[in-house]
Amino acid sequence: MTHGRAEIHALLLAHDLVPRRSLGQNFVADANTVRRIVRLAGVGPTSRVVEIGAGLGSLTLALAETGAAVTAVEIDRHVVPVLRAEVEPLGVQVVEGDALALDLGALLGPAGGWTLVANLPYNVAVPLVLRVLEEVPQVDALVIMVQREVGERLAAAAGDDAYGAVSVKVAYWARARVVGRVSSSVFIPRPRVESVLVRLDRRPSGAAGARPGPGSPAYDRLFGVVRAGFAHRRKMLRRAVGDHVDPPAFVAAGIAPTARAEELSLDDWERLAWWRPDGSEPPATGAVPPGDAAAAPDR
Repeated sequence: MTHGRAEIHALLLAHDLVPRRSLGQNFVADANTVRRIVRLAGVGPTSRVVEIGAGLGSLTLALAETGAAVTAVEIDRHVVPVLRAEVEPLGVQVVEGDALALDLGALLGPAGGWTLVANLPYNVAVPLVLRVLEEVPQVDALVIMVQREVGERLAAAAGDDAYGAVSVKVAYWARARVVGRVSSSVFIPRPRVESVLVRLDRRPSGAAGARPGPGSPAYDRLFGVVRAGFAHRRKMLRRAVGDHVDPPAFVAAGIAPTARAEELSLDDWERLAWWRPDGSEPPATGAVPPGDAAAAPDR
């Protein structure tokens, strides 16, 4: 039921469409790949799914095939009429718009339990993932196809080469892991980069309720310290974050002032940033549970 290579070429030709590099358009043209994504997303008849960047509908059709309620978002006004014709007869809701500008919370409504699925261009992957994690609590899980370097950065843990400020922020909100690799041969046009599949599962709120978010002093302080640390990642922490963290905080947090940013886990950053001279308790944390390391990809 989903599109293969011949169907994608036929749709492009019939509607005089050319994949737009400015939008990072690489259409998936392989039924096995889209069904693999659906399987990794774990969606079925009772699922609510929002797909970002639906394109010509290859992945959308595979999602609809499961019986899930699917909302497909597409930015390209030239592609949207084709997408509507392909998927709306199956009950898919198609929304034209930029996912970085749309009010996604209003689009999804008040109920949680949504899964976001997307084939994302590298230039929007990080800002979109962070926006959803920070602003759209209705989304419990994300399964995204991204450039390999981007995926490794999102899922990196302390000590990994790809680990950075983005990795820490993702870990604060979700458990992220690379769950598969995707050959460039399944796309039209064929990209010059490798792709991976990343699954992110939002961490549940603790007993104290939702963890601090954007605009709260605790959140802004934590990631101000993280940004300072990674802005000077070759420097020892006492120099990189010296303007943000008092020296006693290192002792209280059990962190060596000579350590470097890439050595600190989320839990380490929270202890360092949220230390208080009066010994009062920090806000509820989003620390990574022991043993929650990234899983090996399924090849």
